[in-house]
Amino acid sequence: MHDTSASIDITALPAFSDNYLWLIAYNGHALIVDPGDAEVVEQALAAAQLQLDGILLTHHHADHAGGAPALQQHWQCPVYTPDSDHPAYQALQATRVKQGDHITFTHFGTLTCEVLALPGHTLDHIAYYLNRQHLFSGDVLFGAGCGRLFEGTPAQMHASLQHIAALPPDTLIYAAHEYTAHNIAFAQTVDPDNQDLQQRALDTARLRAQQLPTLPTSLALELATNPFLRCEALSHQPAFQHWSALDVFTELRARRNHF
Repeated sequence: MHDTSASIDITALPAFSDNYLWLIAYNGHALIVDPGDAEVVEQALAAAQLQLDGILLTHHHADHAGGAPALQQHWQCPVYTPDSDHPAYQALQATRVKQGDHITFTHFGTLTCEVLALPGHTLDHIAYYLNRQHLFSGDVLFGAGCGRLFEGTPAQMHASLQHIAALPPDTLIYAAHEYTAHNIAFAQTVDPDNQDLQQRALDTARLRAQQLPTLPTSLALELATNPFLRCEALSHQPAFQHWSALDVFTELRARRNHF
């Protein structure tokens, strides 16, 4: 549940049926990403005796943003949201951020935080890239899968995934939902001869049998096993031969919607 690289401690807080709220701690201070449930966060802060210094929202869906107003009221801390006028942000004293912005946090030493615009799941979706190593991808990239297109187009989501794919392969991906096992089952229907995927299925089953999270994942593993990052490779297989990568992505997303 913990990642202590780069001197920060990152913990997955389970919430609802399959959400992870990501708690980032450093020297008694904390940030929270996508706090859909304020009570879950408050319990974790109290147990670890942490002070909440900031709230990072990737998009406006309630299971990601619903706990932010109560947490901000209690802790009087900054909230960072996409550069959007969506009603979900109107109850907040929010700082709007956009592609290329850099956020600094007073009590987090040399921690860097870059904002990436990743439209597709929603039009305003962003991600937070900490220390150029930890990517909080919200509902854009999941373990072995990607988010549904509630507002954006396939071209927008495909471009967002290519944006992530261009990051260093050792980037760690902190997705907001535990969907990996079901995503792998789908991936095996379109990439059945992928040995890395077969091994990942075994590893994931082992983790889930112990009720452990499959996240964070690495970008290198996603590039090897996630069909939504392998559209170009899949376009050379007989089932998709001569298709463009975007057409493969569009077809895979449509199939996954009904899987």
